[in-house]
Amino acid sequence: MKRGLALFLAALLAALTLTACGGDGSSAPAASESQTDSGESWKAEVRDFGFDTAPTAAAGGAGPEEPAGAPDSGEPEADSRLANAKMVYTAGVEAETQDFDACAAALEKLVEELGGYLEYASMGSYGDGHRSASYTARVPSPRFSDFLESVGELSHVTSQDRNTDNISERYYDTESRLATQRTKMERLQALLAKAENMEDIIDLENAISETELQIEQLTGSLRHYDALVDYATVDIRLREVLRLSTVEEAPPTFGSRLGSAFTDGLHGFGDFLQDVAVYLAYNWTWMVLLALIILLVVKVSKRRQAQRGET
Repeated sequence: MKRGLALFLAALLAALTLTACGGDGSSAPAASESQTDSGESWKAEVRDFGFDTAPTAAAGGAGPEEPAGAPDSGEPEADSRLANAKMVYTAGVEAETQDFDACAAALEKLVEELGGYLEYASMGSYGDGHRSASYTARVPSPRFSDFLESVGELSHVTSQDRNTDNISERYYDTESRLATQRTKMERLQALLAKAENMEDIIDLENAISETELQIEQLTGSLRHYDALVDYATVDIRLREVLRLSTVEEAPPTFGSRLGSAFTDGLHGFGDFLQDVAVYLAYNWTWMVLLALIILLVVKVSKRRQAQRGET
């Protein structure tokens, strides 16, 4: 009886020992695996939410958020697409006037009345006394055509070019990328609040800094696009002239052609005399000095000739 009890106790002790050893061997790998998974989970989440993998408007994706005011691809009407399009209007104008002061003041007042501003203004004068001015005007895009029409009424426009650039694709692509980066920032900040490992905290802070830089750059690009869309850009070059240049059709008869040529010849000769008078008035001191030198040379030459005749 005692021998059987001893064998039972020995078997029970061996079973307990094997169970304890098996439990220790299996719990250590499980803890290590759990720690590894928790250390790499945020990195895997950030990689899955990478910037390059986010859909953009250029690729045809909608992105994490629908951009406000973006064109609806399901709308069949063309007017709705144009209403949401981001258009940039620019123009260049060459003009001339006979009343420079009044025209320049009227142009500056016109820009102000339309709710725009002068981004650049410069004035100068030629050697003949005629003046010129260069302006870069920014006017609200809805008043773009009205402004060009008013410039034609205030001055004589010799040439004009207009350009329209549709930047909708670039604009909405930048807007979608900005929304993606903001969502990424929220996730990184949430992960940073839960991080306990110092190495993970440092990596998350670096990722947040890079994301903040991307957000600032994309926000600046959108502001630049908004400024171009909201205000049209018009470059104006204004010149002062004695007579306005005109583009006339060829005279139908020989008499009218002859009369036009005679009139143009008189105007050209008059302009030449005016230019000569202005040149003499500007250089009269040099002319007087040159005349005195010539007179002195002539007197000296005559005196020498007289001396040679006497000898």
